[in-house]
Amino acid sequence: MSAPFFPGFEVHRAELGDATIHAEVGGSGPPLLLLHGYPQTHVAWHRVAPALARHFTVVAPDLRGYGDSTGPGGDPLHIHHCKRTLGGDQVGLMKTLGFDRFAIVGHDRGARVGYRLCLDQPGVVSAFTSLTVVPTEVMWRRANMDFGLKAFHWYLFAQPFDLPERLLDADPAYFLDWSLRCAVLRFDAVTPQALAEYHRAFAKASVRHAMIEDYRAAASIDLRHDNEDLSADRRIACPLQVLWSASNTARPDPVEIWRQWADHVEGAAIDCGHLMAEEAPDEVLVHVLPFLQRHA
Repeated sequence: MSAPFFPGFEVHRAELGDATIHAEVGGSGPPLLLLHGYPQTHVAWHRVAPALARHFTVVAPDLRGYGDSTGPGGDPLHIHHCKRTLGGDQVGLMKTLGFDRFAIVGHDRGARVGYRLCLDQPGVVSAFTSLTVVPTEVMWRRANMDFGLKAFHWYLFAQPFDLPERLLDADPAYFLDWSLRCAVLRFDAVTPQALAEYHRAFAKASVRHAMIEDYRAAASIDLRHDNEDLSADRRIACPLQVLWSASNTARPDPVEIWRQWADHVEGAAIDCGHLMAEEAPDEVLVHVLPFLQRHA
């Protein structure tokens, strides 16, 4: 799988108790962890990872239960798929590669794992870039009709087991294509090869279940963790970069939102849809590379 997407990278599998994390590793230099989002796999980074690998040791895993990573089924409190648990997976993965401290670029669900890791284990993360994400607590607090119509899966996937699973089982390929079309400004930004890889993963019932559990956690335990941090005034200490879609006209902008959560924030808008690393890889690199070279 690595050859067409990550030339020169090697496959690494980390056995971490109840989860096995599949990753592609390549390049040299300071360690950089790339965390993908829904409904993708590590392949989401294929347009930026080779350029980043010229400056960093790039580690691109599949999140627990996504792609070729595995993990347990859901539990009543959704602890198995909360962002704290997924962040722990990534710390374990990086330790198997010899890295105790590293930078993170996260998109979508991966960015939620990233900021949770920044808050839970501040000594581990040297710098963090969030693509298209503001904190989960903020998302729910600001949710309105427009958000619900565009991001209906947040509500659908938060429903109890096994209603969403049964609905997605009816036609997984159709649901995946619909989801990707809603996430981009140009559908052809997702290459046929990447699309085939996303379909291969999404066809597995275990992957769909893990994705749904991820969202159940966001509507429960993840939200509780965010509120606990707010109450305790815990903040992200490492440098934080925020990139968001220029089509997002919400106010305040994401930089202002993140300044309520972090000490050092910078950011910019990019003219693309939600899948930034695939739709606008050059623009992402223009922003991300200098930031990481300053702080990673």
